[in-house]
Amino acid sequence: MAQSPCPLRFITRLVDGRICAYDLASDASGVLSPVMFFRPAPDDDVVDHAVSDGLQLAYYATLNAVVCVSVEGAEVWRSLFEPQSEQPRGHRPSCTLSLDGRVLWVYRPDVMAGRDRPDQWAALDAGTGAVIAQEDLQTVGHGGQHLLHPASDQVLLDVGEGQDGSMIYRASLTGARMELISYPWDDRCLIALSPDGRQFMTVHHEQGDIAIHTYPDGEVTFALSVDAFGHDPDEIYVEWSGGYLTQDTIIVTLTGETEDELEWFRHYRVDVPSGQVQAEFDAHSENPYDIQPLGDGSWLTTDPSGHPIRWTES
Repeated sequence: MAQSPCPLRFITRLVDGRICAYDLASDASGVLSPVMFFRPAPDDDVVDHAVSDGLQLAYYATLNAVVCVSVEGAEVWRSLFEPQSEQPRGHRPSCTLSLDGRVLWVYRPDVMAGRDRPDQWAALDAGTGAVIAQEDLQTVGHGGQHLLHPASDQVLLDVGEGQDGSMIYRASLTGARMELISYPWDDRCLIALSPDGRQFMTVHHEQGDIAIHTYPDGEVTFALSVDAFGHDPDEIYVEWSGGYLTQDTIIVTLTGETEDELEWFRHYRVDVPSGQVQAEFDAHSENPYDIQPLGDGSWLTTDPSGHPIRWTES
């Protein structure tokens, strides 16, 4: 197995109340065992998490804070979202650690949290929790997904606004200033970045098609609607899942219902250079969202234990 081009060497899962870290640089396949784990504070309800490359620190988001803890279990710092939200649902902050380990990027869905202020995207000093830069966003988001660009310090953020659509932003830091750019759509959901960082994949918010865009400008290279996969676009939908199996192959997921109203889904390969649909793809997954292509020909699903399973076709 080739080393994964996934920008982060380590991925994390929350299993049995612990933040578990798994090494993607190893040749391991099957159910992965954590190489390190971290314990959040007892009263913290963790909604997102990341670990440092040296596996000495973990970072996590709750509904009202982002927190850094050491491998020994000590709290290093805590940055509170003020005022504390009294809304228990509808908002999930998210965080990701920069490739150099210096910056923790944090999305705050402050409107849905009832904080009487716009949503925020903040860059924190990963060592201290101090705010380096932050910007208000023109969104009313429920949650956000970060993607790190593999060949630069840029970060993408997809903010999901429920039935109102989805906004995609790109940012980087210049000193203490955030260079923030929004893409000119409110109806495309960010799915994945290509391993070389020259493309990204989106799905239309109304689930009618997938598109491949050039990075960073966002120009559409090609788009495929449901009928390109041999299905009726009035009955079948593209799921907001999938990604780059390799640089030249993406996985696209379609879903629908049988005549008995039983839901089904199928994964398909698409050849990126030609834009042609290839064959169905068996991801060994139990639901359409339980697939995380890693870009090197392998992908992750989830074991009943909560730990990831790494699959390859060879």
